[in-house]
Amino acid sequence: MLESWIFWTVLAAFMQSVRTAGQKQLNQSVSAESATLARYLFALPVILGYGFWLFEAQALPLFTLAFGIKVVAAGILQILATILLIRLFARRNFAIGSTYIRLEIVITALLGLTLFGDLVNAVSLLGMMVCTVGLVLVNTSRASVPGSFWGREAVMGLSAALAFSLTSLLVRDASLSLGLASPIAAAALTLCVMVLVQTGLCLGLVAPRGPREFRRLFKFWRLALFIGCTSALGSIGWFTAFTLEQAAVVKTLGQIELVFVMLISYCFFKERPSRREWQGIVLVMLGVSVVLGADW
Repeated sequence: MLESWIFWTVLAAFMQSVRTAGQKQLNQSVSAESATLARYLFALPVILGYGFWLFEAQALPLFTLAFGIKVVAAGILQILATILLIRLFARRNFAIGSTYIRLEIVITALLGLTLFGDLVNAVSLLGMMVCTVGLVLVNTSRASVPGSFWGREAVMGLSAALAFSLTSLLVRDASLSLGLASPIAAAALTLCVMVLVQTGLCLGLVAPRGPREFRRLFKFWRLALFIGCTSALGSIGWFTAFTLEQAAVVKTLGQIELVFVMLISYCFFKERPSRREWQGIVLVMLGVSVVLGADW
């Protein structure tokens, strides 16, 4: 019988991959900021409905200043990361752009060492080195400056991965600060507040472009609704899976997302990564698996 955490993890990975594909498609018609707004604005009803369902007839905890600061900071970082990722998709193909984000886990490990003094064992260090080699292969295949690792795409990809890593750390701290007995309820409440904040921030980013930008976005409301619903389901899936099973195990299985990304890139966008890019992608996946496996 299929364990429930496996179902939620695979669901989350699949929803995340198709959501980013939808944003890449939407970005062909609207700005990166508007494509980012679609993720939060159209996900908001689903997220709030999920929160109300969990907290029906229950008292909400008091929000502290620390909780608010962490949620707002996490929201801003995730918005910046999403905009960078969408712009990266416009410069590189879907599969290659998604590979950069795989380094989020490695960067999180490095941040743990730098900010919290968590020692990195030899196996994890080996995995990080393998990831670095893979990223070099991916980036130097068609870099802005031939043979240069630090092309614009690399800076954008690594910046997005860094922002996503910081987002994860801040969200975890914010959830724990609520002091709720149920991790699922704490995660859901944090998610509701964060999406509310992000919707407001994204509306502020798009508003200066004028009513025309909103009309363009709502012209593609079906695609925007698809992005919002898959984003909400993906977030719920990750939170549920992390509650049911160890995070390292969930993240390892979650790397199946790259398989979905490859299929979408090949079948839907008709993109064909080069042999060198495929080799880099495989090395990044291998390195990430080694880093996660070291925690088992």
